[in-house]
Amino acid sequence: MAYIEPAPISDKENPFESMMSRFHIASQALGLDDEVYNVLKSPAKQVQVSLPITMDDGSIQVFEGFRVIHSNILGPSKGGLRYDMSVHMDEMKALAAWMTWKCAVVDIPYGGAKGGIKCNPRQMSAGEIERLTRAYTFAMAEIFGPDRDIPAPDMGTGPREMAWLMDAYSKVQGMTVNSVVTGKPLVLGGSLGRAEATGRGVMVSALAAMEKLKINPYQASISVQGFGNVGSFASLLLAERGCRIVAVSDLSGAYYNEKGIDVEHAIKYRDNNNGHLEGFEGAEKILGEELLTLKVDVLVPAATEDVITTENADNIKARLIVEGANGPTSANADPIINDKGIMVAPDILANAGGVTVSYFEWVQNRLGYKWSAERVNRRSDRIMKDAFDRVYNASLEYKVSMRIAAYIVAIDKVSKTYKFRGGF
Repeated sequence: MAYIEPAPISDKENPFESMMSRFHIASQALGLDDEVYNVLKSPAKQVQVSLPITMDDGSIQVFEGFRVIHSNILGPSKGGLRYDMSVHMDEMKALAAWMTWKCAVVDIPYGGAKGGIKCNPRQMSAGEIERLTRAYTFAMAEIFGPDRDIPAPDMGTGPREMAWLMDAYSKVQGMTVNSVVTGKPLVLGGSLGRAEATGRGVMVSALAAMEKLKINPYQASISVQGFGNVGSFASLLLAERGCRIVAVSDLSGAYYNEKGIDVEHAIKYRDNNNGHLEGFEGAEKILGEELLTLKVDVLVPAATEDVITTENADNIKARLIVEGANGPTSANADPIINDKGIMVAPDILANAGGVTVSYFEWVQNRLGYKWSAERVNRRSDRIMKDAFDRVYNASLEYKVSMRIAAYIVAIDKVSKTYKFRGGF
């Protein structure tokens, strides 16, 4: 298989530095001492491995694999496994730190981690991806573990890859270990409610924020950038609660209907059209960047990092931004958004529904008992609503944006836990 040149990093700012600038502001507001600051700013462990894989044509290709554990202060580290040509160490460090803050915000006993393999899964066969996943698992066998570090699906991976990872890890251990990974198929110990969990958390956060802003959901207009798992479930669940989804987008472009898009129809069309909306007739096609600046009540960026930047932030007309993606707003764009008086339900809060239900999956695996979808949703909704209220109250107490308030809540929890546990 020919070598593929890595895609350029979409983030105009270094993603780790972008995260660190927010961490620094929140630490100052919290009055964090230097000792704890220095502990929390540095990843606890960074692992890079080379993975020689036999390709279908008999050639050997060497892939780079990464795993960054940012923190294990609150408990075992938790974070996704990404297969993409853009994977690099700085990105892994930023995403691992985000996971630490995300878990702390929703008050679940995990630290943060992130992993990835630099590859293009769309140009690989199922057999090649399986061999790569198993090789990565063997290389990380001493890193992973239900009480050490727990991977999950991310960009380019899903239940299939998590099943291979669980099986490979179980073979190393000589016994079945369901709880080493989350996001598994239901038959292997996956949790009901996991597929829609992140989108459901976005919905809960959006409704909680609309309540604070006195936006009536039945009169609210919403545009959703990204119509993958998170964006489509968030759109569907918000539409079920009376909101009008006026625009959605994917890699094929953006689609706008002022009267509201039939989300169920759009999802069915996408699923029957090779996973994209090209040719969708329930809305007019507009430029992808136009979606971000539509005059709507709520904007949900649920695609990739740094789509709201200094170049377009001043043109955003939404009253509320609910971040379904990780890092969709660059750090340099934050002051512009804040000066415009736009409330932001930040990524580490709004999209934490996924890790919350991943935690439920891990708990169920440890108990050897499966919960109903109703119980999963009820408990997830309560955790997300409680987390929103904590962040909102912190924003009032410290007189800061919701984003910085989320970091304050997270850093406060992790730093207090660190002080009780102590260092060397």
